[in-house]
Amino acid sequence: MSTEANYVGPRRSSRIPPPPPYRPEAAPSAPATSDAAPDDAAQGRGAAPPRPAVPPKPSRPAPPGYPDTASFHLARAAATWHRAKGTKAPATKTVPEPAAPTAAETSPQEPPAARAPLPPERGTVTPPGHPVPPGATPPRRPAVRKAVAAACLVLGLGLIGGAAAGSWLAGEPGDGQATAATFAGTRGLWHSVPVNTLFPRTLRGTAAGPGGADRTWHRIAVAPDSGCAKAFDPLLAKALAPAGCKRLLRADYVDATHSSVITVGVVTTRTDPAGMRALNQRFTTERLAGRRDLMPRPYTAPGTLAAGFGPEQRASWSIQVLPDAPLVVYAVSGFADGREVATPEPASEATETGATSAPAQSGLGHDAAGVADRIEHTFRTQAAEAAEAAE
Repeated sequence: MSTEANYVGPRRSSRIPPPPPYRPEAAPSAPATSDAAPDDAAQGRGAAPPRPAVPPKPSRPAPPGYPDTASFHLARAAATWHRAKGTKAPATKTVPEPAAPTAAETSPQEPPAARAPLPPERGTVTPPGHPVPPGATPPRRPAVRKAVAAACLVLGLGLIGGAAAGSWLAGEPGDGQATAATFAGTRGLWHSVPVNTLFPRTLRGTAAGPGGADRTWHRIAVAPDSGCAKAFDPLLAKALAPAGCKRLLRADYVDATHSSVITVGVVTTRTDPAGMRALNQRFTTERLAGRRDLMPRPYTAPGTLAAGFGPEQRASWSIQVLPDAPLVVYAVSGFADGREVATPEPASEATETGATSAPAQSGLGHDAAGVADRIEHTFRTQAAEAAEAAE
């Protein structure tokens, strides 16, 4: 017969008889009688065999001095608590104390701060602010970081150079290195730059007036270039004498309302950078720019609003000695109607917040400071352009 006949019809297997029912052992107090055995034998059932008794595992004795029982730990905890509270612990059963620690365990541990730090892992970079431990080799800087550092150095030098040039144009004193190339060229601006460039016809001052108001000044006269022989009072001429005087340029301006008149002047000195720094230091330490006996004289231009602007009409003034250029820029202001001012006030005081003097409330202090600042900036700009053209 083929093997396919083995898969025809359900597969039959011998039936497994059910297990005999469980019979518990008879109680020892009621021993089985001799009649029970014939019954069981007659029915074909035998008594269930007793379950083998499993011997208990021998308990491992605790090591001496280290009992591991609940009563031991409770007793130790109670004793510790009462010692901390200052009370007497209740009587408990005597528990063997643990073995005394060895000398190595009782020795004081070394404080963490005194431990020598581990050297950094090889190939890692120590974070900034963390010194390299003694005996450890500092990590080597990758080539990429060196290239980035070099680029930052070049960029930083460029920014420093630009900031130095910007500070010179803005009128901030420097160390003289940024203006060495322009110092000599600045001395020749009076005859190489047109007058309309050095003294613009209109000056605009954003937030240059009292309370941050905008101001506008118009030029009404320009004085011929001259020396300084009779341009200053004797005391001011004496203070400026160490720097020398090569040329003096002056111009008159009025404000937009024609209520104030301002004379602005620029002295081209003969000294070197060291002499200009010394003169600036003297004016700063001795506060010469705020002395009333060192006020500049105005330029009286006939046929203009400045025709009546004389020494008695001076109300406020400003003197700026440039430490990095051979220039002294000043401005003096007064009322355009020719009224006299009994108590002149320097622009540094008349422009303070809360000033109540006549020069302060009329804005004459802001006029003197604003015109002087803008003419100084004009001269600095022209000197920088001349230096660039010479290169």
